[in-house]
Amino acid sequence: MTHDQPAYGLWLLVALNSAVFILFAYSFFKPATARDWRTFGAFAAFVVALFVEMYGFPLTIYLLSGWLQTRYPGLDLLSHDTGHLWATLLGEKGNSHFGVLHLASYLFLAGGFILLSSAWNVLYHAQRQHALATTGPYAVIRHPQYVAFVLILLGFLLQWPTLLTLVMFPILLVMYGRLALTEEAEMRAQFGDVFDRYAQRTPRFLPRLLRRSTSN
Repeated sequence: MTHDQPAYGLWLLVALNSAVFILFAYSFFKPATARDWRTFGAFAAFVVALFVEMYGFPLTIYLLSGWLQTRYPGLDLLSHDTGHLWATLLGEKGNSHFGVLHLASYLFLAGGFILLSSAWNVLYHAQRQHALATTGPYAVIRHPQYVAFVLILLGFLLQWPTLLTLVMFPILLVMYGRLALTEEAEMRAQFGDVFDRYAQRTPRFLPRLLRRSTSN
């Protein structure tokens, strides 16, 4: 994008991108309860905050402009690519869209949406049968939907970090963690020993192999 074209103030793009990703996630998650809506609402707020800075107003670039101009004197603050801050901070050369972290962001985003979709399919059929979801991704971890949201958020952060979304991310982690505990209390009350045995053999967030490697 050149300076002949506006890099920001593209509010139609803000609305379109926000709508696409929110509706895409909605089609997989389909919130039904108040807890579902809180989960989804927090995710939607993160997405809107991201695209407002990506195409509307670059608040992070504006706030960091003094430091960026001092640290990187040749940096074009009016360029849209400057928003890919990781590329600048890591000293990457060339097109920022082909940087290591940018490419990794696609893996996180794709993995998150695939996991969200497969988890919803299992949960949907379990709820219709008034049964505990224990197959598919639920056989590996107890809360694949929350993990999927975290993967998607990480993908966005790797692609376009902003001060606001970096602040929101740990808050969302805590929120999803508390929602998971609340959900487990409800499942324990509903399914009793069946849930306890499931919880005993199935980790909450990290697959068992990953837990072993991180604990070593």
